[in-house]
Amino acid sequence: MAEQGPRHDAAILLENVTKRYPGPDGDIVALAGIDLSVRPGEIFGLLGPNGAGKTTTIETLVGLRRPTGGTVRVLGYDPVAQRDEIRKYVAIQPQHAAVFEQQTVAELLRVWASLYPDPESPDTIIARMGLSASRDVRVSKLSGGQRQRLLVGTALISRPRLLVLDEPSTGMDPNARQELWDAVRTHRGAGGTVLLSTHSMEEAEVLCDRVAVLHKGRVAACGTPQDLINTHAPEREVHFTVPAGTDLARLRAAPGVSHVHSRDSGGDSQVIMRTSDSDAAFALLAGPLGARRIQIKEAGLEAVFRLLTGVSFHEAGDGAEPPAEHGAAETKGVMA
Repeated sequence: MAEQGPRHDAAILLENVTKRYPGPDGDIVALAGIDLSVRPGEIFGLLGPNGAGKTTTIETLVGLRRPTGGTVRVLGYDPVAQRDEIRKYVAIQPQHAAVFEQQTVAELLRVWASLYPDPESPDTIIARMGLSASRDVRVSKLSGGQRQRLLVGTALISRPRLLVLDEPSTGMDPNARQELWDAVRTHRGAGGTVLLSTHSMEEAEVLCDRVAVLHKGRVAACGTPQDLINTHAPEREVHFTVPAGTDLARLRAAPGVSHVHSRDSGGDSQVIMRTSDSDAAFALLAGPLGARRIQIKEAGLEAVFRLLTGVSFHEAGDGAEPPAEHGAAETKGVMA
């Protein structure tokens, strides 16, 4: 696992954190010894499929679940023993939240702002979240993406030191997702820290400063998205077309080439190659092979996950988060 960085000033610190639940056939292990350190002022991503432990980790961090073992500190506080202190500085936008359905967007945010001593302006939040055209629309009439942005806005309005987002871009179209990402970056630019759980590889790569890949309640790897790709999945995937019957033996023997697959279609052969030395391979493609329609695809976090776990990201998502325990139902609201 990649170096976590200094721990004494961490915004979030987890040391050997475990969480187990009793089950009919023995304990269900949701967290199996997680170590994480999130630095102040960074956007940190928890990446994993359903059942990886993302939501359990978040609920443990904000005091909604008591860990079975290990140490948890958020902004220096114990989130269970010092939950009143955590509320002053941390805001969470859960996957599902109950709000006043008959209020308009502006009315809801004004009510939320009245709960805090130094809130952000509701008009500022409306503009930041791209909700200006919906400010007078009742919450019950919002689309799924608009509702998600509003929930993030209710978390941002308290000016939290730590913003916790649990899969916030679910249901958003590309434009709405970009507005969300801009709002998250703005919060970081103002000195805030963001913990973001996601099952979107693109979101993790584009938005996060560092990412922890979770698999079966463990941290499989941690680092910047590019460092994880460089370390665990340095290969590129090259797609190209050559005449059917072209001898690909020289390509298969080229340095860095680990995989060549071809499929004939009419008079052509569609080829997919994986290589860690795309420059050398490209010299063969453009020269002796006379390849056409060459496309080079960078390896991404999907490849990192597959190599670390032995399965694809979607194949690993068959599990589910454990059932709620006493107190965890509070994730239906936004904590701050």
